Amino acid sequence: MHHNLLLILSLLFLVFLLVMLANRVKLAYPIFLVIAGLGISFIPGMPRLSLDPDIVFMIFLPPLLYEAAWYTSWTDFWKWRRPISMLAFGLVFFTSLVVAYVSQSMIPGFTLALGFLLGGIVSPPDAVAAATVLKGLPAPKRAITILEGESLVNDASSLIVFRFALAAILTSSFSLQVAIGQFFLVAGMGIAIGIIGANIMYMIHRFLPTTAPIDAALTVMTPYLLFLAAEQFHFSGVMAVVSGGLFISWRSHEIFQTGNTRLNMLGVWTTMIFVMNALVFILIGLQLPHIIENLERGSLWEGIKYGLMISLIAIVVRMIWVFPATFIPRWLFPSIRRRETSPTWKGPLLIGWAGMRGVVSLATALSIPLFMNDGVTPFPKRNLIIFITFVVIFVTLVIQGLTLPLVIKFFRIREIDPFVPEEEQAANIQLDLDRLALNIIRTDFTEQLSINNLLSFYKSAIEYDVENNEQRLSSLERCSHDRSDIHEYNEALLSIYRQQRKELFRFRKEKLYADSVIRKAELQLDLNELKVTGTSH
Repeated sequence: MHHNLLLILSLLFLVFLLVMLANRVKLAYPIFLVIAGLGISFIPGMPRLSLDPDIVFMIFLPPLLYEAAWYTSWTDFWKWRRPISMLAFGLVFFTSLVVAYVSQSMIPGFTLALGFLLGGIVSPPDAVAAATVLKGLPAPKRAITILEGESLVNDASSLIVFRFALAAILTSSFSLQVAIGQFFLVAGMGIAIGIIGANIMYMIHRFLPTTAPIDAALTVMTPYLLFLAAEQFHFSGVMAVVSGGLFISWRSHEIFQTGNTRLNMLGVWTTMIFVMNALVFILIGLQLPHIIENLERGSLWEGIKYGLMISLIAIVVRMIWVFPATFIPRWLFPSIRRRETSPTWKGPLLIGWAGMRGVVSLATALSIPLFMNDGVTPFPKRNLIIFITFVVIFVTLVIQGLTLPLVIKFFRIREIDPFVPEEEQAANIQLDLDRLALNIIRTDFTEQLSINNLLSFYKSAIEYDVENNEQRLSSLERCSHDRSDIHEYNEALLSIYRQQRKELFRFRKEKLYADSVIRKAELQLDLNELKVTGTSH
């Protein structure tokens, strides 16, 4: 027990050091952690860590999907539902089909059912990898929304393909008509369970006397409850978590009404998701020696060859799919052309090149049973499938992940849809809120204004803020085309906040004020800083 605990703590500490190093060299940490884990795994004497697929599906996957759904804009998700569906469902099935037939003809002893099994494993891109690599890059908002929406749903479609292929191999029977019907049943009932479960959690949060810590704990429990409830009835746990997460996020303003609750949840989820993301990517790299050991003698180079071929197929198939899927609907339906700005050829190029695979693919491959239903016959080509999956993950994550910023820069991919900068939107929101406050004071608290100096001072402060925000909004509108002014302004604010934080530390050190009062001042500084930096997502 002590040894395992020390091993886990050492791994976590190593992960944190590697993430800090990745940030220092300005490299997306998923890529860095996979490469580092691969290098560490070959150090003599290093303990072997095997990735249990049940841990990924039961421990890691539900909260990662839930967090991604939480930060997904339902408005944007619904607006771009057509391209998201064509990628999350159409591309997954198309990739599985092409991989199935190519692998059957290329790999000796590979059946079509094994090909579909491999296709279901390698078809879905990873949600975390794409979001982390694109973070901070000048990628169009439309592309980011489509990629995030795709990665929310494609795990469900790929896992359904995997399950059908696995059942066909184990039972030696398959019916396309039954499979299609089962697909809609599994996905649809998963969505239904997710919405029902989310409504139950909504009522608990909304009508029971919860506290900030209880609310945060319940949000951590929710994705697990939704996932397990759906899987218990053999429906899609992924669709349950995604639909439930979108529902709770949409109603969050009704549920979590205090700043204390929201800040507490932000701290809990930011830390938990960061640790989980970092762990799964370094575990991918640490798996290679264990995977190689299980390969048949002399088949390593063949496995590398097949892995590189399947990687190339996965990349090419995605590039082939995205261009027709983007432009054919625009050619067929004039309403789409009127409603949506043309993405040009650069938008599909970015989406096509951002198909990086991740931990769900590896966990799915590792979940293949060791033996057939008789318990004696080894599952055919199991170790080769796992090795090919690892190669596909490594090639797409490292090569595409490293070159994605270069693609954006080289082809000068920029925002194509009209949008208002976030700073300007924030100023407009604050102005509306200040005007609302003034209206409430003038209509509901007229008598108190004449006798309550504090309320009178508050009204004067709000009036000053309105005037100040109107001038600030005017300045933002003038410099909306020159982002350097806004960047310099934000940097100045952050510098001021850092100095103010040092001053608060001096107050505490010299015991000039009560600690509780200083903590409240620190919290206000945190909120001010959050307005500039945004959330960690």
